[in-house]
Amino acid sequence: MSTPGISEWVLIILAVLILFGGRKIPEFMRGLGKGIREFNDAKNNVRRELEDGINEPSRPVKNSQAQSTSTTTTTQQ
Repeated sequence: MSTPGISEWVLIILAVLILFGGRKIPEFMRGLGKGIREFNDAKNNVRRELEDGINEPSRPVKNSQAQSTSTTTTTQQ
């Protein structure tokens, strides 16, 4: 499928103007821009959280279950 030519773009623009009218288009574009901006902010937040998680130094994990298991086996004997 090829990309739309100039005549197709003119037809699309005219259809949008007829459907939405001249006053609604700026509101529509403003809302579209706001949605794109919010999406990019959310994407950047996820990326930042992942990078922080990767760069965070690993902490030793306390193995309390292994300690409690060894104590219960010694008390049972």
